[in-house]
Amino acid sequence: MPIPILMPALSPTMEVGKLAKWHVKPGATVSAGDILAEIETDKATMEVEAVDEGRIGKILINEGTDDVPVNTPIAIILEEDEADDSLEGYDPAATANGTASSAGTSENAAPENTLPTTQHVAPTTTAQINGASANEGKRVFASPLARRIAAQKNIDLSALKGSGPNGRVIRHDVENAQPSQSASPSGQGAVVSGVVAMSDKEILANFTPGSYDVVPHDGMRRIIAQRLTQAKSTIPHFYLTLDCELDALLEARKRLNDTSPKEGDRVFRLSVNDFIIKAMALALQKVPDANATWTSEGTLKHRTSDVAVAVAVEGGLFTPIIRDAQTKSMSDISREMKDLAQRARSKKLAPQEYQGGTTAISNLGMMGIKAFDAVINPPHASIIAIGAGEKRAVVKDGALAVATVMTVTLSCDHRVIDGALGAQLLAAFKGYIEEPVTMLV
Repeated sequence: MPIPILMPALSPTMEVGKLAKWHVKPGATVSAGDILAEIETDKATMEVEAVDEGRIGKILINEGTDDVPVNTPIAIILEEDEADDSLEGYDPAATANGTASSAGTSENAAPENTLPTTQHVAPTTTAQINGASANEGKRVFASPLARRIAAQKNIDLSALKGSGPNGRVIRHDVENAQPSQSASPSGQGAVVSGVVAMSDKEILANFTPGSYDVVPHDGMRRIIAQRLTQAKSTIPHFYLTLDCELDALLEARKRLNDTSPKEGDRVFRLSVNDFIIKAMALALQKVPDANATWTSEGTLKHRTSDVAVAVAVEGGLFTPIIRDAQTKSMSDISREMKDLAQRARSKKLAPQEYQGGTTAISNLGMMGIKAFDAVINPPHASIIAIGAGEKRAVVKDGALAVATVMTVTLSCDHRVIDGALGAQLLAAFKGYIEEPVTMLV
């Protein structure tokens, strides 16, 4: 019988994606491993491949279509001996929903490769991390237009009963929503930690019409806004600042770079940031109680130092992760970071390359910023903000001297890192930065 290909979930939190490009046409024969399409999420473009063989009977979603909900049928596969007329009267959505139900899943679950009868695509990378499939809360199926209108009117989609196919919320449902179904009281903004934020109407009232341009938010900017609002609303931040002298590190960096092979796979060019990554990874091992994550059930004590590094991209940022950084050589960290940063800027990272981690580094020193406070990115319990290295007057042995000094600020989640513990972590970091040879033993 015909088998629907569903829009895959490329990460546990993905709800919609853009069908960027088809690599197959109707009638094409496909085998397991063949690339079928390219899917764009808010942060990445990923290829999906067939997990079974058959023939493309029909393409349901044209390439270039935005906001395609996860689990939506995007094409139909026919078995080798099936004729095209078997598609007459066939409802791929009903088949997908019925099969998913009988398999013990629900519309709340992201598709997994364990359902080959309804999910004939799989990411070429391990996008469904650790088999994660269920989103927190109820998944709401709604048309892109309905979502835009709901956002403009501050309507809670989960409170609406959809009148579209399979209960999908459509424009009519949103436009006829009652005031009680709004996400916040009429005329008010969203409630964050007991504080009512300004509504769009209240914000616009402060500016003269025609004096501004409205630039719609893309998916990345919306996710960044949501996560940072969540972070500042739920994580009790506190900040610790100290200065690190860099002269020994800069000399060690020069000597190591001078030893780099001139060509081949082992060529490296160490940056100050590579030393910072290694220093933070080792500091977390030296102060293991700070290598932690808060959960309502208990504190997670991590065994490895998985260090995320903020990389600026057009319209936002990524935080690719150097995993097990405490065990990697400086040259390996350097090569891996360069590769991750390059792919981050072209939005070619797989979700598992930027999701998770135990701490993060945000370095604005190369932009001349002397010091700043960074916002913790959940699920981390800390982030270290790196300022510029600059020549400063210091006192050594009772006399004035000149040293290259870098100011760093550690943001801590007070639920798991107390002041004294944060100070220990920062002192350990400073020790490795100022005596870089200790990172090599």
